Amino acid sequence: MFLTKRSSRITLVVMALLLVMPVVFYNTGNEFYLDLATRLVILGIAAVSLNLVLGYGGLVSFGHAAYIGIGSYAVGIPVYHEFYGGFESVASTNGLFQIGLAVGLSALFALITGAISLRTKGVYFIMITMAFAQMVYYLFLSLDEYGGDDGLVIEMRSQLPLVDLDNPIELFLLCYVSLAISMLIVRTIIHSRFGMVLQGAKGNNERLITLGYNTYLYRLTAYVISGAMCGFAGALMGNFSSFISPEMMGWSRSGELMFMVILGGAATTMGPVFGSIAFILVEEVLSSLTIYWHLPFGLMLIGVVLFARGGLMGILRGKGD
Repeated sequence: MFLTKRSSRITLVVMALLLVMPVVFYNTGNEFYLDLATRLVILGIAAVSLNLVLGYGGLVSFGHAAYIGIGSYAVGIPVYHEFYGGFESVASTNGLFQIGLAVGLSALFALITGAISLRTKGVYFIMITMAFAQMVYYLFLSLDEYGGDDGLVIEMRSQLPLVDLDNPIELFLLCYVSLAISMLIVRTIIHSRFGMVLQGAKGNNERLITLGYNTYLYRLTAYVISGAMCGFAGALMGNFSSFISPEMMGWSRSGELMFMVILGGAATTMGPVFGSIAFILVEEVLSSLTIYWHLPFGLMLIGVVLFARGGLMGILRGKGD
């Protein structure tokens, strides 16, 4: 009980600091920290989405970065045709249309690939999700019209009612609120009957099937929700960076998302956020010291797996959420 209350207080403090400190830094002339926090929050949304299937569902997806790419290109391609393709349409820069397109395409891709991938398990599931992601990677790599390997500059950010994404503060606040809502959605799902079945399938899938549950359908639904949420994060990432490229959906990016979930604590609400914070901050520090920063990063992950198996949240409250 003490650990639970203690970790809850720390969670509230961290979320409050994550909201206040970047704004304070920006108003004092340190715009870099606001950009860093915005990137951190967007990756936090992607990590929260992966945690739904990885942490709670036991599905090790090695292709979640593909959804970030799909979401980003769903923003960039309509804008490209508005500026260079001679196709003028209000929908080209309409943020609601772009976000809906990003979420819809990501959900559709998750539905199709998940229906196939979930026929496998273990290492085969890991490899087939990575294979599907690499297919998307090479697809966009081959599209020379949209920049190919050089990427695509997004000339105009999404136009949303009541929110000006050209304002760095408003963009950050939108991403922050989206992160909070994503965490609430996942927490609500996990504490529902659906979530109980999903977690039960992680522990003993055969027993639940014997009890009459169609665990395949439950897992597929969770996979689609996870992909759609990650696609939303991709739409925010496209607006934040104003540049997209196939590189953002490579297998190594999927590995980074897994690193965040494991580092922060899988199967916890706040774990992926702690993981994304630690990942971004450590990356910034180590990359400024050496070009071989991946080595200490890897050693850190090994240390977490061996000595803090619940991740950063496990240190505070033990397993579970």
